[in-house]
Amino acid sequence: MNAPYDGDRAQGAGGQTPSQGTAPGTPVPGQVPAPGSAPDHDPYVQDAYAYDPYRAQDLSAQDPVAEVMYDRASHPPPPPGTYQEAAPLYAAPQAPSHGPDPRVWAQTPPPEPDGPSRHLPYGDHATTTQFVGVDSLVTGAAEDPPEPDAFAHLYRDQQAAPRTPVEEAPVAAPAPTKPAGRASSLLKSSALMAAGTIVSRLTGFARTLVIAGAIGVAVLNDSYQVANTLPTMIYVLVGGGALNAVFIPQLVRAMKNDDDGGEAYANRLLTLVVVLLGAVTTVCVLAAPLLIGMMSQDIADNPERLDVAVAFARYCLPTMFFMGVHVVLGQILNARGRFGAMMWTPVLNNIVVIATFGAFIWAFGGFTSTGMTEGSITPEGVRLLGIGTLLGLVVQSLAMLPYLRDAGFKPRLRFDWKGHGLGKAAGLAKWTFFFVLVNQLGLIVVTQLATTAGSLAGTQGHGGTGITAYNYALLLWQMPQAIITVSVMTAVLPRISRSAHDGDAAAVRDDISYGLRTSAVAIVPCAFAFLALGVPMATLLYAGSGADDARNIGFVLMAFGLGLIPYSVQYVVLRGFYAYEDTRTPFFNTVIVAAVNAGASTIAFFVLPARWAVVGMAAAYGLGYAVGVGVAWRRLKNRLGGDLDGAHVMRTYTRLIGACVPAAVVAGGVAYGVTQWLGSGVVGSLAALVAGTIALGAVFLIAAKRMRIEELNSMVGMVRGRLGR
Repeated sequence: MNAPYDGDRAQGAGGQTPSQGTAPGTPVPGQVPAPGSAPDHDPYVQDAYAYDPYRAQDLSAQDPVAEVMYDRASHPPPPPGTYQEAAPLYAAPQAPSHGPDPRVWAQTPPPEPDGPSRHLPYGDHATTTQFVGVDSLVTGAAEDPPEPDAFAHLYRDQQAAPRTPVEEAPVAAPAPTKPAGRASSLLKSSALMAAGTIVSRLTGFARTLVIAGAIGVAVLNDSYQVANTLPTMIYVLVGGGALNAVFIPQLVRAMKNDDDGGEAYANRLLTLVVVLLGAVTTVCVLAAPLLIGMMSQDIADNPERLDVAVAFARYCLPTMFFMGVHVVLGQILNARGRFGAMMWTPVLNNIVVIATFGAFIWAFGGFTSTGMTEGSITPEGVRLLGIGTLLGLVVQSLAMLPYLRDAGFKPRLRFDWKGHGLGKAAGLAKWTFFFVLVNQLGLIVVTQLATTAGSLAGTQGHGGTGITAYNYALLLWQMPQAIITVSVMTAVLPRISRSAHDGDAAAVRDDISYGLRTSAVAIVPCAFAFLALGVPMATLLYAGSGADDARNIGFVLMAFGLGLIPYSVQYVVLRGFYAYEDTRTPFFNTVIVAAVNAGASTIAFFVLPARWAVVGMAAAYGLGYAVGVGVAWRRLKNRLGGDLDGAHVMRTYTRLIGACVPAAVVAGGVAYGVTQWLGSGVVGSLAALVAGTIALGAVFLIAAKRMRIEELNSMVGMVRGRLGR
C-alpha cells in the first residue's frame, strides 16, 4: 500500500504550522488551538526530516582537528553514574546542567558524583586515579616544570560567560600531577651525595693503604684499630643513633611548624650535643684503660700492647666530640636541603690522616722495612699518629661552618631546653639508645673474638687474620651501601618523615619501595662481585702489607659478600619505623640481629681454625641481617596496612640475583685464571680484577636484559639519554 502524498497535509485543518523542534501533538506556546481537534502530525509529510536540532549551534566553533587532537588526559570523559536517564522517544530533551559550550574546543568535564562511581581495573581507587597523557609520559623526566603558556592572553575572549543562561555548578580543578622538579631535585641531591661519598670512600681507601703501609695489618694495627673504634662506638651509643633516628625527624617538623624555620630548635639541639659529648669525652679519656680492656682482653693481658693501645685511645677518644658536632651540623644542613657538605667534608679528614701516616713513613720507614711492633714503636711515633687522627676530625667538623653561614643558619648556644620538644625526643631516643647498646655489645663480642683469633693466628705465621682484617674488609664491603643506599635514603628520609606526619601511608610505602628497588640495581651486583673478586681486590689494595696478609683480608671480604643484600634492605626498612617515630621496633629487631651475629661468631671462633675464625665471623654478620630483615619486613608491612609492595620488590631482587649468579661464576673463573698466569702481585691482581669485572658486567647486563629488569632498563635508558644530550 502506498502512503498518501500531499504537500499541504502538514498544515492540518486549521492551517497552522507547528514550530520546528516541537514534538507532534504538542501545543505551540502563545497560540490558541483552532476549534476541533487537529489531527496528529503525520510522520510521512515531506518536511519530516527538515528539523535540525543543531541549527542553533555556531558551526564555526566546530573544529575537526581539535576533535582528533582531543586530550583525554586533560579532559577525561564523565564517569559512569553521571549520564542522564533515558527519556521517552518523542519527549523534548532536558537541558543538561553541564552542556557543551560551542566556543570552547575541549570541554570541561562535569564534576564527579558523590562517592566513587567508577570501577577501574587493577584495584585503582576512583577518587584518586589520574589520567596521564602521552605527553606527560614522554616528558615526565624533565628537570623543570613546564612554563606557563605565553599566548594564553590571546584567548581571553573565550573566557566570557556562555550565551545560554544556564547556571553551571562550580567544577573543581583537577588535581595537579606530581611535578617533575621534585623527582629531579631528589636525583640531584642523591647524585651530589653519591659523588661526595665516592670521593670520601676513595680517600678512605687511600687512608687505609697508607696506614697498612706504615704499621702493617697485624698486631700493632689491631691495637690502633681498637683505640680508633672506641670513640665511634661510644658516640653512636651516647647520641649518634638518636640524632639520626629521632632528632632529625623532629628537626624537620620544627622547620615546618615553627615560625623561625626551626633555627631555635636546631641551636638547642646543638647545645645539648656539645654539653653531653663534652662530658662523656672527659670521662672516657680518664677511663681509657678500662675501655681497652672491655674491647679486648687479649690486649689488656699484655702490658706492652696495653700501654700502646691506651696511648692511642687518649688521642682518639676526643674525636667523638667533634664527630657529634659534625653530624648535628650536617643534619641541620640536610634538613634545609643542603646535602653535599656532610658527604664532602670527611674527605678533609682523610687527607689529614693520609698526610700524618705519610709523615710517619717518611720519619720511621714503612712496615715492610721496619716490621714495626708495639715494642719497637717510639712514644714520638705514637704521638704523631694520635695527634694526626684527632686533627682530622677537628678539620672535618670546623669545615661545616662556612656551609651553615651560606645557608643562613647562625650557631648559638641555647640552654632553654625545657618545653621545646627535646624532652619528647629524648623519650623516643631511649629505645634508640638500647638499639645502639645491643648493636655495640655484639660488636664488642666480635672484637674480643677477632683480636684473640688474630693473636693466635699471628703466632702461627698468618697475619691479616684479626680485627684489622675484619675492619678493612668491612670498610670495603660497606662502600656500595654508603654510596647508593645511604645517599638515596638520606635524601628520601625527610620526605618519608613528612608523609608519615601527614598520615599518608601510601607515600611512605612508595618511597620505601623506591629506595629498595633503586638501590638493589647496584647493591646486588656488588655483593656478587665481592664474592667472586674479593681476593684480587684485597691483594691489589693491601699489597704493601704483604701478599699473604692481603690474601687473608680477601677471604674475609668474600665471606662478607652476599650479606650486603640483607644489610642494605635492613637499612631501608628501618627508615620507615623512624619516620613514624617508632624506635622500639628497631630496638627489638637489632636485638635479634646482634644475638644471631654474636652467637654465630662465637660458634665460628670455637669451630674453625684460628686462621679462618674471622672469615666465619664475617659470614655471621650477613646471616644476622638476613634474619633481621624477615622480622622487620613483616612488622613494617603490618604498620603500613598490610601492603609493602612486596611482590614488586621481591620480583626485582629475584631477577637481579638470577642475573648475577652466572656472572659471578664467570668472573670468578676469569680472575682465577689470570692470577694463575700472572701471579698475585700488583700487576696480576690488577689484571685479574679488571678482567673479572668486565666479565661480570657483560654477563650480568646480557642476563638482565633478557629478564627485563625494569629498574635496570630505566637506569640504562636514563644514562643513554643523558649521554646523548
